[in-house]
Amino acid sequence: MIDRIRGHDMIERDTPVGDGTARAGAAADGKWERSVLEKLALGMLQEKRRARRWGIFFKLLAFAWLAAALLMAGGWLVRDAKVAAGRHTALVELDGIIAADSEASAEDIVNALRAAFDDGNTAGVVLRINSPGGSPVQAGMIHDEIRRLRTQHPDTPLYAVIEEVCASGGYYVAAAADRIYVDKASLVGSIGVLMDGFGFVGALEKLGIERRLLTSGANKGFLDSFSPLPEEQRRHAEAMLGEIHRQFVDIVRAGRGDRLKEQPELFSGLVWTGARSIELGLADALGTVDSVARDVIKVENVVDFSTRKNLLERLAQRVGASAGEAMLRALRMESQAPSLR
Repeated sequence: MIDRIRGHDMIERDTPVGDGTARAGAAADGKWERSVLEKLALGMLQEKRRARRWGIFFKLLAFAWLAAALLMAGGWLVRDAKVAAGRHTALVELDGIIAADSEASAEDIVNALRAAFDDGNTAGVVLRINSPGGSPVQAGMIHDEIRRLRTQHPDTPLYAVIEEVCASGGYYVAAAADRIYVDKASLVGSIGVLMDGFGFVGALEKLGIERRLLTSGANKGFLDSFSPLPEEQRRHAEAMLGEIHRQFVDIVRAGRGDRLKEQPELFSGLVWTGARSIELGLADALGTVDSVARDVIKVENVVDFSTRKNLLERLAQRVGASAGEAMLRALRMESQAPSLR
């Protein structure tokens, strides 16, 4: 009896051990299977992500190629090629405010003029002007280059054709031309110089704001908009404007010569119609680009030599202009620079 009980106990003790081993083996097999499935699922997920990234990349690449092709077809990424076959009249456009950061900058206009004069098939150059003026420095650079090119190419005339407006710096440039043609309703003249700004001293006092300006020189805060304007600074600014105005008047007199009808109001900054400007000697006759090419230069084939910036160059110019404007603001000179407009 006792032996049977002991044997029974031994059987009972042996049986759980065998079952536990089996269960452990089964659990291990289950973990291995789950691990393999997880790895397979993770690999598939990574492969899908990788394929999606490559798909996005190739789609963007195709879009960029298509955009570049369209921009190139529209001439946005490449400069216009100058095809000057045979004898021609060269056209250069001066359009907009004359400034270093504009398409009417001295650099662009001068480069176009040089290309026009250096072309062996150029019979004459027409400078078409639509400008309210701008920087006296930029306008002076264009004027001086026209004079130099006319000396180098004495047989190639340059005529200015004014369409809508040719004021201040625009007329400063036009005065270098051999002849000036206008429309009877064009706006011509404004021979003067200005320096504009604002004064906020009274506004600051009313708002209870204190202006704190520290300088290392007595006139370093010259024409500061938030400080009272000392009389000596006003006189100095007016003297500068007077000097630039005299330079402007001398340029006009030298360019127009005996054709100019001297009158007290001629150099006062007034603007005249095209018809009136002919009477005053500021212009020579009525005319357009086509009529000057046909009747004066006598070569109707007009080839445009104007500098056309592509999209990338325009973006780079705007970035440079923004940086320059920020520097001018930092130096507090943005509204105090003299202007021919």
